[in-house]
Amino acid sequence: MTTPAAVIVDAAAYAQAVQDAVRAAAAYYEGGTSALDDDTYDRLVRGIADWEAEHPEGVLPDSPTGKVAGGAIEGDVPHTVPMLSLDNVFSEEEFTAWTASLARRTGRETTRFSVGPKLDGLAIAARYTDGRLSRLITRGDGTAGEDVSHAIGTIEGLPETLEEPVTVEVRGEVLMTSAQFEHANEVRTGHGGQPFANPRNAAAGTLRAKERAYTVPMTFFGYGLLPLPGTGSAPAERMHGMAHSDLMGLAAGLGVHTSARTAVPETLAETPEEVLLRVKEIAALRAELPFGIDGIVIKADLAADRESAGSGTRAPRWAIAYKLPAVEKITRLLEVEWNVGRTGIIAPRGVLEPVVIDGSTITYATLHNPADITRRDLRLGDQVMVHRAGDVIPRIEAPVAHLRTGEERPIEFPAQCPRCGSDIDTREERWRCAQGRNCHLVASLAYATGRDQLDIEGLGATRVVQLVDAGLVSDLADVFTLRREQLLGLERMGETSTDNLLAAIARAKEQPLSRVLCALGVRGTGRSMSRRIARYFATMDHVRAADADAMQRVDGIGSEKAPSIVAEMAELAPLIDKLTAAGVNMTEPGATWPPAAEAASDDDGPAAAPAGGPLDGMAVVVTGAMTGSLEKLSRNEMNELIERAGGRSSSSVSRRTTLVVAGEGAGSKRAKAEQLGVRLATPDEFAAMVSGLLG
Repeated sequence: MTTPAAVIVDAAAYAQAVQDAVRAAAAYYEGGTSALDDDTYDRLVRGIADWEAEHPEGVLPDSPTGKVAGGAIEGDVPHTVPMLSLDNVFSEEEFTAWTASLARRTGRETTRFSVGPKLDGLAIAARYTDGRLSRLITRGDGTAGEDVSHAIGTIEGLPETLEEPVTVEVRGEVLMTSAQFEHANEVRTGHGGQPFANPRNAAAGTLRAKERAYTVPMTFFGYGLLPLPGTGSAPAERMHGMAHSDLMGLAAGLGVHTSARTAVPETLAETPEEVLLRVKEIAALRAELPFGIDGIVIKADLAADRESAGSGTRAPRWAIAYKLPAVEKITRLLEVEWNVGRTGIIAPRGVLEPVVIDGSTITYATLHNPADITRRDLRLGDQVMVHRAGDVIPRIEAPVAHLRTGEERPIEFPAQCPRCGSDIDTREERWRCAQGRNCHLVASLAYATGRDQLDIEGLGATRVVQLVDAGLVSDLADVFTLRREQLLGLERMGETSTDNLLAAIARAKEQPLSRVLCALGVRGTGRSMSRRIARYFATMDHVRAADADAMQRVDGIGSEKAPSIVAEMAELAPLIDKLTAAGVNMTEPGATWPPAAEAASDDDGPAAAPAGGPLDGMAVVVTGAMTGSLEKLSRNEMNELIERAGGRSSSSVSRRTTLVVAGEGAGSKRAKAEQLGVRLATPDEFAAMVSGLLG
């Protein structure tokens, strides 16, 4: 969908828009700050361009439409070849118009294209003399840039020495990965500074900083290679006339970091249709990338095409940026709500001035925990950067501190549990009610007895409230010791309903260990992780005996999560003992100890799904409504079926997905599977694949 332009009604509004755009660009390129987010800036510039198209006689010399990105910043190091920015398109229609224009300029109906990610960072030119990095220069106004050579040695992926002693210039993007951004803000706030609003601003501000008491890492991705004048070496000479894809292969061979080893490598496309397919593929992977992209760069690959197309004063005519919908917007933090989860975790949630991000109106965003609020120095009334990509829960990145008015107020932390008034355990970053699960006993029990956990029919939230109010249950184990006469004494509990409930409780005792673990609600686990733990350890005794190193061997449990799971299992020991004494099953059918996959392996990798099934080694996503023999299965039961068949269930479609089971009403996940070429199956086709496991 085309990004709508800002509406400019007259010359005065046009002059103000130009001034606002120039100030925003200057603030960003000088220090990594801006009063406008990317989407708002793009809308403003498109509005300026629309007004100028209708009033060419009134175009102001400062207009951003005639300048490269960053043109507000003057530099004193001339570029050997102009370092231009890219024009943008926002829709398939605009892209098709651009390809038609390119074909007219080159005289060809078809042109070979290079298609790759548009990295969300800061463009620089890295000059190498005889293979050694000698100078770093920003884009500046396109003809000259700033010398930022002080940053040499702090940028990952930008080697200080090339594999060959050539004199060349590598052009590329400096950015921060998600992990580097989090680390940068920890270091920056630890030194008393304000956190950066987003990774792009962090990279821009960090690259120019010369006298900071600390350094933080950044990452470089090369996207261009050219010889420097006056060099006669063979490698430099052979660059003349090379296709862009060949130049990038040469750059990688010299040791320069490019997108080639990422999930979104630059690839070739022979037709505009192939380009658009690749655009969709990269867009589908955007939320999973460890670095930010805001679009896809499309270039004519052949040198002859680039020469025929030529360049304007602002941008080359042989390349374009296909911009993606913004995933970050600036809005105001109005309030903070404190919610208590079923395990007693006290979680803050930000209430926002409504803002539209990628087609969805966002009014709430996660704030993680009190320590994170303190670290980011968030205040009520702050303008904050909100991030949302794909189906990811919106999160508040940081305050846009330079927009503060002085009227912002501190966020008050609760002194007692906001649900029950008990003390709060503040020993860890994630605060917890001292009552733990008992703070939210009804919710905890209703969750534990639900269909995807112990599946005790007749024990819904209303009945749980009745049992708790009557003093008959104080934890999950008490459910399994309920007596007939106790239930008959409750209101609206006749003999039939009592007998049915007792029968359901008896059946729940035979549920597999994976269901019991899920019912316990261990922090950091869910239905899928509970199944992995149960199938790895086979019995509750083995789970309880596991230390952090052993727990980490389970697929998906890393070094951070393992210790907390082990600690939680120790905390749950009294409840587990009561459940065992009540006769609840504590083994996983079909699982053995040690795990079969581990016993057959010589390495220390995590246990895999059971081998030999009809879905052996397959990553399967289920979407839409199931029909036929699968109709009565819950999504959790479908996932259990997949894993019993040797596959691995997943909730998102990616290049690693093997099969998507698409039922009625399947939407975005089916579309993404089609974009990525992932195999699709109907519910009936899938049922046939696993027919031997269906009851």
